[in-house]
Order: sequence, then C-alpha cells, then structure tokens
Amino acid sequence: MSDIAHQTVILESQFAREFAEMAIPWRAEEAPDPQLLVLNEALADELGLDPAFLRSPEGLRLLIGNALPAEAAPVAQAYAGHQFGWYSPRLGDGRALLLGEIAHTDGRPRDIHLKGSGRTPFARNGDGQAVVGPMLREYILSESMHALNIPTTRSLAVVGTGNPVQRETLLPGAVLTRVASSHLRVGSFQYARSTDDTGLLRRLADHALSRHYPSAAAAGNPYLALLQHVISAQAALVAHWMLAGFVHGVMNTDNMTISGETIDYGPCAFMEGFDPGAVYSSIDEAGRYAYRNQPLVAEWNLARLAESLLPLLHADQELAVELAVEALEAFRSQYSAAWSAGMKAKLGLREGLDDDVTSPLVDELVALLQESRPDYTSFFRHLSEAARGQAEPARGMMLDLAAFDAWLGRWRALTPDADAMDRINPLYIPRNHLVEEALTAATSGDTGPLERLMEAVASPYDERPGLAHYAAPAPESFGPYRTFCGT
Repeated sequence: MSDIAHQTVILESQFAREFAEMAIPWRAEEAPDPQLLVLNEALADELGLDPAFLRSPEGLRLLIGNALPAEAAPVAQAYAGHQFGWYSPRLGDGRALLLGEIAHTDGRPRDIHLKGSGRTPFARNGDGQAVVGPMLREYILSESMHALNIPTTRSLAVVGTGNPVQRETLLPGAVLTRVASSHLRVGSFQYARSTDDTGLLRRLADHALSRHYPSAAAAGNPYLALLQHVISAQAALVAHWMLAGFVHGVMNTDNMTISGETIDYGPCAFMEGFDPGAVYSSIDEAGRYAYRNQPLVAEWNLARLAESLLPLLHADQELAVELAVEALEAFRSQYSAAWSAGMKAKLGLREGLDDDVTSPLVDELVALLQESRPDYTSFFRHLSEAARGQAEPARGMMLDLAAFDAWLGRWRALTPDADAMDRINPLYIPRNHLVEEALTAATSGDTGPLERLMEAVASPYDERPGLAHYAAPAPESFGPYRTFCGT
C-alpha cells in the first residue's frame, strides 16, 4: 500500500454482536508512550496489514487498541473454567480484549486480541497490566511453535506502553497483540452452560461449527460431531506437544481451545533433559500439569466440554451421557495413534512397518531416555547422525551403553531415513536459558538477543553456520528452571 501513514483496517465484530451475554464492551487503557518492541511482518502480510503502517504512530495505537476503526466494538469475553481442578464460574478476560475479527489470506477470519490492555470487569484483584518479559515470552514461544508446525495462536506484535508496572519491582509495561482462529474455549461452553440458557449454548455451538468445523454442521447430530472434532483436534495437538517435548504448564479448561490451537503461553517451556515428570510452573506444586500428565489432563478437560454440551446432544439426558462417553472414549486411541506415528517419524521409520516391530522399539527407547535423561531435542538430532553411521554423539548421551547398542542395532536394521529425521526433529528450539537471556535484555531495552533467537527458531530444522549456540543445551550453571504466570 502506498500510503504508509494510514491504512483502512476493517475489524468485524461478530462475537461482540452475536454474544452480548458473553461480551462486555470495553476499551483498552491509553498508553502514554507506545514503543514497538517486535513486529511479525510475515503475519501482518497474511492479515493484509502493511508493516510500515503498523510501525507508524497510528499503527502502534491500533496494535494496542488505542486507535480503532469507528465500527470496531472491542469486548472483554466471558468464560468459566477449571483452574488446577477447581471450578470458577466467572473468569473472563481480566486483562485482555477482543478487538474484533479480521480477514486472513486463507479466507478464514482471525481474532485480533490484546493481552495487558488494562483492567476489565473480569479483573478481580488484578491490575490488568502486563510487563515486557511475559509478553515477549508468548511471542517467542508461539512463533516457535508455529515454525514447528504445531497448531497455535500467533503473535503479531509486542508494544511497550510507557507505563511502569508494579510487580516485585517496577517493570516496563507492554501489550501483546495476539491472533487466533478464535478465542472459543472449553471454558466458553462451561460459562454458557452455567447460564441455563440452552438457546445461548446452541448459538455458541453453531458459531463454533461455522467458524471451525463447517462440514460437521451437516451431520445428523451436529453437536455430537462438534464434540468429536474437538476431541480429535486436541488429541492431535497434545501428541504434537509430547513429541516436541513441550510442557504447557497451565492446562486449565479456559486454556483449551475449540479450534485445537495452543493458547496462553504462561509458565511453559520446552523440556531439556528427558523427564516424564517435568514441571516448570512455579505454582504447579503437585505436578498436575507435568509433561507426562498432559494427555490425561486433556482428556479430563474434554470431559468438561462434553458435560457442557449434554443438553444439545440428546433430549434424553441418559442417552446424551452415553453419546458423550462414547465420543470421549475415542480420545485415547486417537492420541496413541498420533503419538505412535509421530515417534516413528522421529525415528525415520518408513510407513507400513509392522507395529509389532516398531512399538517395542519405541517403548524401549523411551525407557532408555527415562533412565539416561539426555537432552531431548539434541538426542534426536544426534540419532540422525547415527543413522548415517556416526553413533558416538547419541551414544555419548546414554548411561547403559550395552542396552543402547542393542537397541541401535535393531533400529538400524530397519534402515531409518536420516534426511527425513532431520526434517522432523528440530535443531533449534527456544531453549530456556536463551529465552531468559532475551527477556532480561529486552526488559532493559536491548532487543538484539531476542531478534537473534527469533532468527534461529524461525527455521528450526535447517542447520546454519554461526548458530551452534542456539542448538546447545543450557550450561550446568543455569540450574533448575522455573517459570511464572506473571503478567
């Protein structure tokens, strides 16, 4: 677009217009001194937004909700949710706003949503603000997940507000501009069900079908089809997480999307040393959301969605429960199939090999990894070297060499494809010590480490000169890692 000082931006307000019961009209707090910290130019192009415009003063004010099109109707969305197993009937966007929907080049709408835009009626005791570090964490992690081909919400920009925010110390404030297929969550349906308004529940389900699963709308029982599609999407998503060694950290039902996208990058981290019990969240003292528990928690969350949909599944509630239970029973087999297929791909094993051969091989490797706890990401990259005849890097990461050598012989006999392994096993992930270095520097005004980290993780599979630092595990001095939900 030739006029970079101004761009006509069209923000639809479908959710705000159609779900007044679940949307409170609200405005973002004014930022005294907006400063761009990072802009996702590729995503801007996909949304038809001129990056040059977004970098302008008017564009920055748009990104943080301070200068919106006249027809825009920003709202704080209502939802409920189980947080660490405890039900909260009224959560909602306490520090966030849905600005509206915008067209994407694929023809499907995307939500434009803010985090850290100020207190809303859902804020409870919070100040509604966010600080630079956590907002940049979401930017780094979500865009890394996108590069890894894992379904996720995206990050368009992080803008410093010029407001100091009180946490343990005064920290610079920031707003994240997030892009998602929608912000419909399991918690959205829990909220609609809690109103005892079946009409609202039905309208919300119809909206979800139209937005995410239009083919299911023609099913004999479209609401059962909706549940089945969400179950399938979440089974595939959590398998992706497990295969990549990603620990979400806060799998509350309000953080499970209907679309099957990863959302809310708070106390998340990529696992380094393989540990099924890995927990990075400072508040998850019981390990509810540990790495190994993620499939079980996803299934539990989906059961809460099924409960919410019961009035739509069948007029006879006993039959509705039967339909829901049958749908939920498919989760484990779908997850197992996705995880098994993913592990075979990580091991470079060709399709068509008998499960009786590959499944024991996978199980034995997982047991070896659990015993030796090698760096998870590095191990699989080294394993592709072993497929080329260079076994020492992978072998050097294992404790029981005899057992590993025996496993290696059986695996090599299946002629694994090393090149295929390198296309699916990343070399560069947002390693925790590098994320922390980037956030610390950016909080002090230096975005150089952030930019270099983003350059590495944007192409996670392709080895490039000068980036060995980004493929290396954390130094021992980094110590145990803990993350926080702080905003």
